[in-house]
Amino acid sequence: MNKVKIENSLTVLLVSDFGKSKKYYESALGCEVNEHWAVRDDFGLGFKLVQAKDLEDVRPNKGTWNTYAYVKTHNELDALYDELKTNGTIIVSEPKVSEFDWGSWKDFSVRDLDGYIIGFGSGSKN
Repeated sequence: MNKVKIENSLTVLLVSDFGKSKKYYESALGCEVNEHWAVRDDFGLGFKLVQAKDLEDVRPNKGTWNTYAYVKTHNELDALYDELKTNGTIIVSEPKVSEFDWGSWKDFSVRDLDGYIIGFGSGSKN
């Protein structure tokens, strides 16, 4: 039996104000947003924003990311960081390189209006 290939996935985020979140994901993160999703780069980055019925339901992960996305090179990561910073995205951590036996990893994090953290990273093998 052949396995079906999954084409993409979306992170579901309960948000406190759909209208404000929609505007932020469009202007700061460069996503196309409608009533069904917020996506960028053909679902390379994808979210389903859902208006929370109760503000207590808006619960970002504590101490880690809610979503993590990858780009191919450190140069692309730097360009993405510059783009997002210029767009007014809330920066949580600046780009930082970590060295490993196999090479280097570079990443940074941003957050949305409800405190959801989105990490972006790239690897470079030795």
